[in-house]
Amino acid sequence: MQGLHLTADLYQCAGDRAFFVDENALAALCRQLTELSTLTIVGEKWVTFPEYQGEPGGVTGTLLLAESHLALHTWPERAGVTLDVYVCNFSADNSAKAQLLIDGLIEAFKPGQVQRNNLLRGDEHGPVGSGELLLENLNQHAVYGFRFPERLLAKQTQYQYLELLQSPELGTTLRLDGCLMTSENDEFFYHEALVHPAMLSHPDPRSVLIIGGGDGGALEEILKHDTVQQATLVDLDGDVIEVARKHLRNINRGSLDSPRAHILVGDGAEFVRTTDQRFDVVLLDLTDPETPAGPLYTTEFFESCKAVLKPGGAVVLHIGAPFYEPEQIRSMLSKLGSVFEQVSPFGLHIPLYGSYWGLVVVSDSLAPKAVAAEVIEQRLVDRDITDLQYYNSEIHGALFALPNYYKNLVPELVVSE
Repeated sequence: MQGLHLTADLYQCAGDRAFFVDENALAALCRQLTELSTLTIVGEKWVTFPEYQGEPGGVTGTLLLAESHLALHTWPERAGVTLDVYVCNFSADNSAKAQLLIDGLIEAFKPGQVQRNNLLRGDEHGPVGSGELLLENLNQHAVYGFRFPERLLAKQTQYQYLELLQSPELGTTLRLDGCLMTSENDEFFYHEALVHPAMLSHPDPRSVLIIGGGDGGALEEILKHDTVQQATLVDLDGDVIEVARKHLRNINRGSLDSPRAHILVGDGAEFVRTTDQRFDVVLLDLTDPETPAGPLYTTEFFESCKAVLKPGGAVVLHIGAPFYEPEQIRSMLSKLGSVFEQVSPFGLHIPLYGSYWGLVVVSDSLAPKAVAAEVIEQRLVDRDITDLQYYNSEIHGALFALPNYYKNLVPELVVSE
């Protein structure tokens, strides 16, 4: 009786009007996406409701599946849809198929806002284990996931769907719009790698800008450097910052309330365009390029970031998984190479992200790979930085030693030695 039950409430939908009022169009869409997911249709029923007060009626329907069912109802007068997908996992794990199906439907309806729930049903001692199974795409063909026995919070903010989940392995975990962002127990992989290679390559970083990073994890690492006089953090979503203050203190260690931190809620791109401040290091601690942060992964925005750097300054950002997103990596490094003289890609495995992950330091003069381990070690001592779980002076150089498949994605003209 083990199974995965997925529901989604879609609001402000901008998808094809026919999907809301025409049972034949909706049925055809559902059949197509179900077949693409390789779930098995064994029956179906569709009903179009009559007009009400001059407005077209919605459509309700279901596909009976060998694995269980898909059910949905449209609300054309509200531009809304309710979705329900359940699959049995007793003899085989159909979870990835169910996720693919509901993701396809959400994409077709093009909602402005989404509220999703995942429920693992049945005997917790069965073959799929216990807890809520959440899967995330690495690309259109590959997924990975974790089980979370407890859900602490789920809310729709002004900009995204925010969830806090709990597991013995990861601790409290932040998820935004269905993407895992950070967790208590593994955050050091990402945050230490994002921050310290550039910060310790710089001889005297005093002012730092973080775009995004509302969880406060990168800020906490920045403030370990006693050279830093002020760190400015600009995040679009104030709800993320407030949730982090209350629930993610094991990640940010109270850094969001540090007197050296200047916390702003607003558009990071607008801040960079209009500020007269200059920074030694700029960190782009953003969600992925395919999310609403996409406009911040452009040549124009990278040029704006360069304009706010002090001489000798650097920008740091993550660029995705080289094995699963090679064209994205290649494109991003090419854009950065058109703006900066020094492009220094690096990477490490990040458990929460399910893969070896690519990051990059860009600058007109700073080349982290050229900074000797002895120099890094002395700066760690001088700045009294001891509370690190991943990064050290030996790891510094190793981060920039790229595996060949990653190196092959780096345009020759932007490789920094």
